[in-house]
Amino acid sequence: MIDARVKELLNPSVLNTVSGLELVARVIVEGFMSGSNKSQSVGSGQEFSQYRNYQPGDDLRQLDWKMFARSERYYIKEAEIETNITVKFMLDASRSMAYAEGELSKLQYAKVLMAALAFLARKQSDTFGLFAVNDQQINTLLPRFEQQQFMRFLLELINIQSDGKWENSGREEQLFDHHGKEMIVFFTDMYDAEGDLQRFISRLKTSRNEVVIFHLMGKHEQELDYEGSLTFEDLETNVRTKVNTVLHKKEYAARVANWIQDTRMWMLEKDISYHVVTLQQGAESVLRDFLVTRKRLAR
Repeated sequence: MIDARVKELLNPSVLNTVSGLELVARVIVEGFMSGSNKSQSVGSGQEFSQYRNYQPGDDLRQLDWKMFARSERYYIKEAEIETNITVKFMLDASRSMAYAEGELSKLQYAKVLMAALAFLARKQSDTFGLFAVNDQQINTLLPRFEQQQFMRFLLELINIQSDGKWENSGREEQLFDHHGKEMIVFFTDMYDAEGDLQRFISRLKTSRNEVVIFHLMGKHEQELDYEGSLTFEDLETNVRTKVNTVLHKKEYAARVANWIQDTRMWMLEKDISYHVVTLQQGAESVLRDFLVTRKRLAR
């Protein structure tokens, strides 16, 4: 039911307004937080660290009855709440992110996922901000914890356009200014000419932070499942290439699979969380799988 409602909402007329994008984010989050998924979170959490003797006036709900059964003494279970983290959302806003299959482009799909994660971060009282990058400019919404931050975030998202290409020009130096505990969530299609994206991602990771990469691709893009001879145009360089898809489909698919596997291994070596996502996957399912996986790895 939730999946069907989200699919109905995923169209440009809804996603290009703040109220529409907010509605999509809320429907997605409420969907995967229902039932057994209520405890899913982006960054913050809690773990019990110690016990102390019961004192008059303590909240009786914190009594640990298992400890009482073993010791016949009343103990209060104290919780050590982890400090809320700063979540930095980063978006590859280069021209290749305009690639679309069906109604949604990679850029639009990324905006949906980012809006949902930011909605969840707000519910957890995490500080969050947004950085959209291409070789033309960097759109910046500095991380803040304020009532209006989420609406600012959505307004910035809907105004971002895919343009230019990805190139490490020096403008991105501000993005490597890391302070305290933070989580960086980067949405990209991993397309560049000179390996700049891997160098950029490598610099994002430090011993103190967590970096998550969502690698966006289309099903046709992965498999070249077309029929006949077609001419493809590179969205960033405008170079055109004529391809007989019947003859080259198998070789192409194998090369893409190898590229993804090599990228996955590189991310693993850097201790970076890597998720390949196709445009055909339901956004709510992608986020649910991500949060479940993250929770399992944190145990």
